[in-house]
Amino acid sequence: MKLFLDTADRKAIEKWSKTGIIDGVTTNPSHLSKEGSNPQQVVKDICQMLPHGDISVEITETTQKSVYEQAHAIAKIATNVVVKIPCHVDYYEIINQLVKDGIKINVTLVFTLIQSTFMAKLGVKYISPFVGRWDDIDVEGGELLFEIRSMFDRYNYQTELLAASLRGVRHLHTAILAGADAVTLPIDVLEKTMSHPLTNQGMDKFLTDWQKLGIKQFPQ
Repeated sequence: MKLFLDTADRKAIEKWSKTGIIDGVTTNPSHLSKEGSNPQQVVKDICQMLPHGDISVEITETTQKSVYEQAHAIAKIATNVVVKIPCHVDYYEIINQLVKDGIKINVTLVFTLIQSTFMAKLGVKYISPFVGRWDDIDVEGGELLFEIRSMFDRYNYQTELLAASLRGVRHLHTAILAGADAVTLPIDVLEKTMSHPLTNQGMDKFLTDWQKLGIKQFPQ
């Protein structure tokens, strides 16, 4: 399973990439707006930090012609860029053409099994169902991941399932159980998944017991 960071914070990306568990980054206009007035340079920097990882960059245009042109321009920033496009009916034709053009697409704002099926038929690289936003309206968003995984496997689609809008450890746990190909996590959620109180307690106990021996150096 691939693990992406959902951020454009270059310092955080550099820090966590050193752990060896980070496979890419998902950005959006909100993330990039926090990193200064040159978002293209920010994207270039991130792509260089993770040259073998997929870096998702979202369109900001809205009309069909401008979306198509911007998607090509974004894809040219670096070879590992994946263009994010919302799953809106106005963009279906454009997504279809971009896939035929060889542009890697991450379709975002996916909320149903049917939307996922349509995008898989078009052959996009990733679809990003938003788990947390379903939970916001008291619907179990994690169930959608199981449905999409089953559909992909049944029809042998090559599109990858990227679980997004994961708000906590429970969401990540569900995404792993569902067999998501990738997940994207905010920094705070990643940090929560990195520690466990029982791990910390165990380490404290081992250290306390070892110190009772009074050994200054091991091995000597």
